[in-house]
Amino acid sequence: MAFRDSETENSVNDEVAVETETVTDEHEGRGTWRHAAFHVATIIATPAAYAPLPFAVASLGWSLGSTSLVAGTLATWYSSLLIASLWRWDGKKHTTYRHLAKSIYDIHSLRWVNALCTLSTVGFAGTSIGVTVYNGKKADRESVSYSLQGSSSAKAFKAFNALGAIAFSFGDAMLPEIQSTVRKPAKGNMYKGVSAAYAIIVVTYWQLAFLGYWAFGSEVEPYIVASLTTPRWTIVMANLFAVIQISGCFQIYCRPTYAYFEGRTPNNSTLQAYIYRLFYTSIYISLITLVASAMPFFGDFVSICGAVGFTPLDFVFPVLAYMKAGKLPRHKKLRLAVMILNSAIAAWFSIVAVLGCIGALRTTAMRERELFMGTIAGALKWTKKNIFALKRLGRWYLFHTIYHLEGPNCQVLRA
Repeated sequence: MAFRDSETENSVNDEVAVETETVTDEHEGRGTWRHAAFHVATIIATPAAYAPLPFAVASLGWSLGSTSLVAGTLATWYSSLLIASLWRWDGKKHTTYRHLAKSIYDIHSLRWVNALCTLSTVGFAGTSIGVTVYNGKKADRESVSYSLQGSSSAKAFKAFNALGAIAFSFGDAMLPEIQSTVRKPAKGNMYKGVSAAYAIIVVTYWQLAFLGYWAFGSEVEPYIVASLTTPRWTIVMANLFAVIQISGCFQIYCRPTYAYFEGRTPNNSTLQAYIYRLFYTSIYISLITLVASAMPFFGDFVSICGAVGFTPLDFVFPVLAYMKAGKLPRHKKLRLAVMILNSAIAAWFSIVAVLGCIGALRTTAMRERELFMGTIAGALKWTKKNIFALKRLGRWYLFHTIYHLEGPNCQVLRA
């Protein structure tokens, strides 16, 4: 790997500094590479991230969908290792993405929670895959279509939308914070943790994506569980695994927000501080849950988040930061190869970000238009069906209005 060659050649500046550091940090990392794997798997492999993958593959077709999924996996694995290699350079620790462009150390306290979340990830994937195969075998295989639906423009926008969904499935916006909890050698342990997490990702993502598309074809739902029908108890189990996993993932992604409020708490050891902490965390969690529950068009929203949020952060930024940090190999040919690879990743995924955003916004607008037109059509149908009842209601209202205004001797009523 290019980053390993680079680190070997720059050992005086990086690895020796890490291993022989005499300054004691206020918070020393205590986590192992296994703990790092739990954390990384928790923040990336959420059911909300990989449940839309069969739909994304269906939107791209077998060849392009498979290629995009495999390329996305390899690209983010590579980018994650680059971020791990940048944890210490220029004589400083970079414990957040903000430092790379505060530090949150209590993620280590969630290591066993995230171990449970990792098991829930495997449980969700295993249940969903098993039920998908079961439903796929029960279905009439001749009726399952794998052809892309719609006009040429509709297919193109749907493919753009799918690229955003795939990008979202590899979101890992907390890697520096996780590495801050890892014991020395932090880089080596983080490399192992990231690679172990991606082994889980490959097993879960690829199987669910390909088998989901095989089972339901182009009619697969954006949330794969919605395509499943029987047995019902397994669907309940899959959703239960999803709730457990997302609850743990939520705790990690909320850490920066919690840290912001913690910085404004006068004294963390007083009863008042505990009440304040309980108040703002409850309000924040309730608000986020409410917004998430009310959000329509799950697949399109996922694509927008992937295109706008995760693609720049997880695909583009790491390779540019790696080149900016001067970590490139000194060997001329190898240096050129790494520069070409990193530049290609940055350029291509910048395009993916734009296309994914366009596709998601266009698809959302079309769905809202269909929903609006369906609502209008339903209202007109209801009005037509109940026109006579409405007329009678109108006459009754008119009669009583005139009666109260004019009295029973009104000439209009007599007529």
